[in-house]
Amino acid sequence: MRYGVLGTGAVGVKLGSKLVELGHEVVMGSRTKDNPQALEWAQGAGPLAGAGTFADAAAFGERIVVAVNGQVALAVLQAAGEAELAGKLVVDVSNPITFEDGLLRVAPVESDSVGALLQRSFPGARVVKTLNTVNLAVMVDPDAVPGEHHLFVCGEDAGAKEETVALLGEFGWPAHRVLDLGGIVEARDVEMLMPLWINLYKRFGHGAFNYEIRSAP
Repeated sequence: MRYGVLGTGAVGVKLGSKLVELGHEVVMGSRTKDNPQALEWAQGAGPLAGAGTFADAAAFGERIVVAVNGQVALAVLQAAGEAELAGKLVVDVSNPITFEDGLLRVAPVESDSVGALLQRSFPGARVVKTLNTVNLAVMVDPDAVPGEHHLFVCGEDAGAKEETVALLGEFGWPAHRVLDLGGIVEARDVEMLMPLWINLYKRFGHGAFNYEIRSAP
């Protein structure tokens, strides 16, 4: 499978590297063709890895991974190009966070979400929100946290969610530990978990934790 990973930060590098390790071809996209982080990653990741602009990565990928801060996710997909996203699974792992006066802010919040905004803006894409509730290391190594902890998916396209669950399975997440929350409107729920996640990170001093959901019979 060919993937376009949009974003050269730690999350993009982690996911891109894991996809290459699994035998997928990956082009990492950034604003410019000569982005040093993307070029360095591609050189080190081997023959299945490449680098280019956001549009290059989107054109290359049969599936797209949005691995940027949620505050810029819409602009990044606009740079990738609507035509290059049409019909494709777009896996949104972003969180719309910023820090103001030393406090973490999430925007949009409650009435909207980045996941829903991306789907509205690119109705031809098949957007699925997932992986934004865990540390980047746990994204690709669920055994880093003991127990039957969970991930979440939400999106409008049932087939896209099935593809996403299968991809998460490649990362080591059993299907029964991936909870389908429903339509993309529910992306607001998981995006609003970020302040709690940061609070827990401060409490534990590391990101090797996750949410485990238990239900009475």
